[in-house]
Amino acid sequence: MELPQPNRSFLLPCTLTIASLFSGFYSMVASINGHFYAAAVAIIVAAIFDGLDGRVARMTGSTSGFGMQLDSLCDMVSFGVAPGLLAYLWALKPYGRYGWLAAFLYVAATALRLARFNTLATAPPPPDKHKSYDFVGLPCPAAAGAVATTVMFFRFLGAQGTVKHIPILLLVYLLSYLMISSHRYLSFKKVHIPRERRFQAVVGIILVMMFLASEPPVTLFVTALCYAASGPLLELYQMARSKKAQEPPPPDAGASA
Repeated sequence: MELPQPNRSFLLPCTLTIASLFSGFYSMVASINGHFYAAAVAIIVAAIFDGLDGRVARMTGSTSGFGMQLDSLCDMVSFGVAPGLLAYLWALKPYGRYGWLAAFLYVAATALRLARFNTLATAPPPPDKHKSYDFVGLPCPAAAGAVATTVMFFRFLGAQGTVKHIPILLLVYLLSYLMISSHRYLSFKKVHIPRERRFQAVVGIILVMMFLASEPPVTLFVTALCYAASGPLLELYQMARSKKAQEPPPPDAGASA
């Protein structure tokens, strides 16, 4: 059976996806060679390419099932195996069995997260259209970014080579849980900005870029942790609101017995 020939615009998003895969593979090579900071930067670069390929595909009208499957396979390498290997060789190896089990759990959680994402992507959209703008579980590029920026932050603090800190071990377990959890995370893929507020949005984007560029190892680390924590915090906020809405209204103070 002859396969359908894709249009020319099909090549650009696939090239960006392969560039993300290349960055993830380079991250693994750098981790094995002990260049942990370079490995962390390569994961950040992979996340940038991963964010661009989907947007380019939607802008050029070249989205396809092939592109989605290729993206998932590349994400498994760049945001599953690469950060898992980086975390193990950089900080988890001294913990023996608990260390490599944490790294394996991270890789397995990434695979489960991607499988669930692909399943939900082919399912009918929910009745509430705003729910389609959310991610179910922490996106694997964000989890990988949290691992990478942790390496960058410790390098900023003066740590050279490998480290041994219990919070890093716990962070890997926590990221694994958040990826396969049902916590909802905000997605910025289809943000609707009213025409009258687009100028303010541009100013806000410039301020965010200035903040991130001020001290990238610190600002990226803080941003990654805040986004990872936003899912559980948002769920707690919604639970508090629903509980408050179910409470009976207070009696009228002016009413007499």
